[in-house]
Amino acid sequence: MKATWNGQTLAESNDTIVIENNHYFPAESINKAFFKPSNKHTTCPWKGEASYYTLEVDGQRNEDAAWYYPNPKEAAHEIKGYIAFWKGVKVG
Repeated sequence: MKATWNGQTLAESNDTIVIENNHYFPAESINKAFFKPSNKHTTCPWKGEASYYTLEVDGQRNEDAAWYYPNPKEAAHEIKGYIAFWKGVKVG
């Protein structure tokens, strides 16, 4: 699987985990140069609190377009250290 946005590969892995139709990529598979910390947080009733990254590629920003669960609840423990995408990031 590959995640791309603005012509660049953000992440690529054969070991994604699919939950609720989202591919979660292992942290070691991302290109860290494109990821900037975000202050956004949301809460999922069964996964826990999500944190976000803003993507920056070739001068373009995609606010809060990647998310992860730093300390997921037990039901979602397998996605600890994994990152998912939305907001126009192509995954396929």
